[in-house]
Formats: sequence, structure tokens, C-alpha cells
Amino acid sequence: MAYHTGMTDSLSDMIACPKCDALHRVPQVEMGEQARCVRCGTVLMAPREGAMTRIVMLSMTALILMVAAVFFPFLELSVQGLGRKSSVFDAVLAFSDGLMLPLSFAVAALIVVLPITRFLALIYVFAPMALGWAPAQHARSVFKLAEHIRPWAMAEVFIIGVAVALVKVAGLAQVTLGPAFWAFVGLVIITVLKDNFMCRVTVWQTLNARSPS
Repeated sequence: MAYHTGMTDSLSDMIACPKCDALHRVPQVEMGEQARCVRCGTVLMAPREGAMTRIVMLSMTALILMVAAVFFPFLELSVQGLGRKSSVFDAVLAFSDGLMLPLSFAVAALIVVLPITRFLALIYVFAPMALGWAPAQHARSVFKLAEHIRPWAMAEVFIIGVAVALVKVAGLAQVTLGPAFWAFVGLVIITVLKDNFMCRVTVWQTLNARSPS
């Protein structure tokens, strides 16, 4: 379903395409339908029945997986009978000395702290509304924070980088993948599913409609 561009008296009635910036009137979209940009075809709105409940459940699952991904063994390297297990927590601490300390903070923030912060923020925003209640206090500000840190929560980028590195390391040593590696894989899949369920325009509409004036 495509919607034509147009001008209205209020900018609150407008939505900009995230790809080409074409302005559209905010359409009325039923559950299961989609509104697409008339210029480039990007999906602007795609509300789904029960999406808030699914996002909360997926975010809670992601938090559990994140704990396992950080503290459980990530991989084991074996060379000539000598082996060493390492976790993500060990990798963060490995850069904690001297001039490498800022790198340690960056690794911890990008692959642990920011993803956890975003999952907690989404639970805070969506859980009350999924139960049919009014949004929690400052829910709009918290959701805005979650959207701001979304590009910087790089757990999925980390696992892709590790996969590329393992291709090179496998020729030098025997590599055994630990439970934390598979927890990270599950985390990436859940993150993709969660973002697929989320219609941000619908979220803002719901927040504005249910929040006390």
C-alpha cells in the first residue's frame, strides 16, 4: 500500500521516508498492512498484532543470552597440546592496561553495555503498553534513547568480525567454539527478529495517544 506525498497544516501529521526523505501524510494502517514510500518503496509503517509483547519477550531473552555470551567460554584455542579458553569478559580485560585502557572501555560499551541498555529500555517502554496500561513515566524519552544508541550497539558486528578472524586463526590452531559464541549467534538472530517486529511510527503514535497530556 503506497501513500502519496502532500502538505498539511501540522508537521506532526507528516512522516519522512528514512531512505529518500520524501514527506508523506501519516496514513491509517490496519494491523498486518504496510505503508510504503511512493518514491523508493521503503516500508514506512507495518504494524503487527501482538508486536509489543513479542518485542518484550525477545528483549528479555536477549538479556539472558547476553549474560551467557559475556561470561561463558567463547572459544578455546589448542596448539601442540596446549589449550586456552577465553570469554568476552576476558577479552575486555585484556586491553585494560596502560594506553589500551580506552580500547577496553570501547569494547565493553559497544558489545555489552549499549546492547544491554537498549534491551532494558525497550522492556521499560513496551512492557506496560503490552499489558494494556499507560506508558511508563518518561517512556518517550527512554524510547528516543533506545533509538539513538541503536547504531552503536554492535553485538552483531562483533560476531561477524569474530567469524572472519576465525577463518584465519583456524589455519594456525585448533579452534573449539564455546557456548558464548552460540549465545552471541542467538543474540544476533533475536535482535533481527525484534527489529523486524518493531514499527517505529506506530510506537510513537501509541506513546502519544496513551501518554497523559
